[in-house]
Amino acid sequence: MSAEPLLDVRDLSVAYDGDRGPVTAVEHVDLTVRRGGFTAVVGESGCGKSTLLFAVAGLLEPPAAVTGGSVRFKGRNLVTMTERQLNVLRWRDFSVVMQSAMNALNPVTTIGAQFKDAMDAHADLGAREIRDRSREVLELVGIDPVHLRSYPHQLSGGMRQRAMIAMALLFTPDLVIMDEPTSALDVVAQRSLMVQIKELQELLGFAIVFVTHDMSLVSHFSDQLLVMYAGRVVEAGPTRTVFDHPAHPYSQGLLEAFPSIRGPRVELRGIPGSPPDLARPPAGCRFAPRCPLVRPDCHDREPGLYPAGGAHARCVLHAPDQVEVPS
Repeated sequence: MSAEPLLDVRDLSVAYDGDRGPVTAVEHVDLTVRRGGFTAVVGESGCGKSTLLFAVAGLLEPPAAVTGGSVRFKGRNLVTMTERQLNVLRWRDFSVVMQSAMNALNPVTTIGAQFKDAMDAHADLGAREIRDRSREVLELVGIDPVHLRSYPHQLSGGMRQRAMIAMALLFTPDLVIMDEPTSALDVVAQRSLMVQIKELQELLGFAIVFVTHDMSLVSHFSDQLLVMYAGRVVEAGPTRTVFDHPAHPYSQGLLEAFPSIRGPRVELRGIPGSPPDLARPPAGCRFAPRCPLVRPDCHDREPGLYPAGGAHARCVLHAPDQVEVPS
């Protein structure tokens, strides 16, 4: 296995132009994805996780724009590429599964025609090759190829989402980016889809960046985890480490807000307050106004991303001058 990461995001920032000036929705984010890895990005709505995904995929549109940093995929910086250069890589080398399959799929075109359009745009294939590949990827996701003649409204929500995943796998890319692909599904369909995604990953060997707000899905399927809050990564590390020993108070709050189906019954706790206005973010730690462990210096000291056990956490409690060194 190559030592070079498949995807290496460094110091990435994204801003939206607004009436009150630029609003930085993603600020100085680092993300590394190895070949075959499964990285999840979690956080509340509005924390910047979907904006991060769109920036990585080169899909940002005005008023959003990358304002700093790099996105290196197989060693090439996607941020500096033209749209034509990006189109060569999309679908073939990396693909994107959008949040709502009903909105992402063309409602007036059959599934087969949409598969054909994608393959015509990125490869020179004959009609039989296109038909055979379309049937193959539909069967991979458990859909009868007869539905190549179906329109999106004729499929259930779970089938539409599977069809989107099948389209993302047409060229067997090295990286599949998923923006909350299970958010519109019931819990049974969610579980079924995620099991299938994991099986496909093990079969085909692609890496996944998975954006979600559902911590239960993250726990069972990802191996690396980024927790975002107010545009910044507040904790990053192996998924099991973050779940077993959350180092940031925000990560702890997220975990306490989700019920467990195993173990003793415990009272669920929400996180009081609201995320800050990113047009005018507070000084110091952005989570300080909602943090149960807040200290006076949290309001004026901006924390870095410090080592915390097997992970890294953006909290002054883990700053080198606060950590006790064994004598």
